[in-house]
Amino acid sequence: MVSTLSLFAQWPQWPTTEIKPLSALLAVLGLYVVQRIITVIQIFRTHSFFPIVRTPFQPFALPGALLPTTSWTTGASWHWDRRGQTYTRNETVNLVPIIFGIPGLWTSNIDIARQVAVGGHRVPFIKPEIGSSAFLIWGMNLVAADGQMWRKHRRVVGPAFGTELYKLVWKQTAQIYRDMVECEGWATKDVVDVPVIQALTSKLAFLVISTCGFGFPSTWATQAKSGEGEMPVQEALRVATDTHLLLILVPKWALHLPIPRFKAARMARDRLLCFMQEQIAERKAEVAAGNTRADAFTMLVKANQDETSKNQLDDEELIGNIFVLLVAGHETTAHTLAATLGFMAIHDDIQDEVLAQITDVVSADRDPQFEDYSKLDKVLAIFYESARMFPAGHVLIREATEDTVLNIPNPVGEEGSKTVPIPKGTQIMVDMIGAQYNPRYFDNPEEYRPSRWYGLPPDSELFTAFSVGQRACIGRRFATVEAVCFLALFLREWKVLPVLRDGESKEAWRARVLDAQIVLTLTLRDIPLRFEKRKLM
Repeated sequence: MVSTLSLFAQWPQWPTTEIKPLSALLAVLGLYVVQRIITVIQIFRTHSFFPIVRTPFQPFALPGALLPTTSWTTGASWHWDRRGQTYTRNETVNLVPIIFGIPGLWTSNIDIARQVAVGGHRVPFIKPEIGSSAFLIWGMNLVAADGQMWRKHRRVVGPAFGTELYKLVWKQTAQIYRDMVECEGWATKDVVDVPVIQALTSKLAFLVISTCGFGFPSTWATQAKSGEGEMPVQEALRVATDTHLLLILVPKWALHLPIPRFKAARMARDRLLCFMQEQIAERKAEVAAGNTRADAFTMLVKANQDETSKNQLDDEELIGNIFVLLVAGHETTAHTLAATLGFMAIHDDIQDEVLAQITDVVSADRDPQFEDYSKLDKVLAIFYESARMFPAGHVLIREATEDTVLNIPNPVGEEGSKTVPIPKGTQIMVDMIGAQYNPRYFDNPEEYRPSRWYGLPPDSELFTAFSVGQRACIGRRFATVEAVCFLALFLREWKVLPVLRDGESKEAWRARVLDAQIVLTLTLRDIPLRFEKRKLM
């Protein structure tokens, strides 16, 4: 029998040049593992007063963002998938990636959100790169900016959102709704089935943004035209919206690869950048001549020209801000409108109650007007409640720039709060999904109950699904005016019903259909609906 030692003696000898790289690799890996273990232990000790959620990888970075939510991984949609489970012991948890990623505190408490997100110059929290990179591909803007830069952008962007813009939003929404009914052939139908309602709400929101945000004349049947060989501007807007996430994730050089979707994204980006630069020059000339339109782009240029030179935004920043309006405003409004119609389909009592207010405020011989907006609070409430249950802006990210403290409210039923030290570099994730499902703020949060918002002033800070404090969404009124106009018109003329499978109940339909996932924003799954024409009195 040959001995084991003799077998090893006969084994081929590896050249030393091949051993060294392998040894170096193992050494680096070993150092990383040791460093990681030390880091994790330090984190556990530092934040031991918060419940710990362990995960292999950080949810919003590769490879964690690509993984599904399971018992052992979080994934990008983990705070949606576990919305009823994460904060049962505490409203703040310490999420610790064991293998790779930056740990951070996740909280569902609005008081903590206000402490880290108010935007004041003395607040020791900033928006880290992970929280703003998705909004920087077109230029610096109000959403991505922080500190003094944010105040500069807010000073210019704020005046662009005024009453004249909202009147235009109402007028154009009503016109686009009428175009939709006519072009889709609904005028001659008593029953309409729509397999995916987002296809309609997305087009509606896009056309409203295109018209009121950019000043492009748009109708449901508009066929945009352009010069020979050029992508039409409206088509470029649509492609840029659809491929926004692609433009974020794919390096610029990769967009030149012979992949049709990459080519379309690159052409749309280049077409829009060139066009928007031309538009800025044109609108600056209009403003100088005293001729202004009511769209947000023109009002933004005007507000910028009215500033002193040191406070003015450059052309890239103007483009960055208008595209944030396009991307953020289009997707959030479209999905919240879809959710609202989905909830109306399974809540006949609420639909009837809202219809009663619409018919009481708006007589049968006229369409609702902008002046009716404040009177249609129940219409606004169904939109608000849908935004609460499906908050598009699902997380708010901040990082401590110095050692500081947070005042953590005691559990529900206990008075007072405790002061918790927060080391420099700690990331705070305000879980807006968790906040909207927090029983501290909402009784039976899984229940769709628009009456929570009846009588609430349109801009009340009690409604937090559009974020909180000074950094709350500046397009909130834009979205709510559009939503109230569309829903008032739609629900007055159509009864909304779910498209049920054989033997399926409304409760089962809701569980199957009214679900979401995280892409860039919180995105709903396809919602099939049926509409029955009402007999107007």
